[in-house]
Amino acid sequence: MRMDTSVNPQTPRHITIGAVARRAGVGIDTIRYYERENLLPPPRRRASGYRDYGPDVVERLRFIRRAKDLGFTLQEIRELLTLSTDRERGVKSVKQRAEARLGEVEQRIRELQRVKRGLKQLIDACPGHGALEHCPILRALGGEEGA
Repeated sequence: MRMDTSVNPQTPRHITIGAVARRAGVGIDTIRYYERENLLPPPRRRASGYRDYGPDVVERLRFIRRAKDLGFTLQEIRELLTLSTDRERGVKSVKQRAEARLGEVEQRIRELQRVKRGLKQLIDACPGHGALEHCPILRALGGEEGA
């Protein structure tokens, strides 16, 4: 007798933690961590005690991974997940969170550009040879003026 492994849209297919991890592109420990952090709902348990996930958890994990890639913290991701179910103010709040994140990213870019300019000046001022005590990079890092 052959089992039908196709997905019936009326009965959700349940999958193991390993299969979820592979499909979502995350580690098993990451899934367990997100469960502890309440980013994922607790899974059903099989009689054996193994976790049993519904197909929606893969998409939720992908959402979390993409949000992390955009620089959202786990707390912010938790809030975004909550907002994603808020039909009245969800879109507006999500947009506000994304705008706030963009502002933070732009600020970090400005700071990194400032650091880049400072490093470039130090590198340009350094001859690349000579005594260490005369190195403008080390003098600037040590707090000496005139580097």
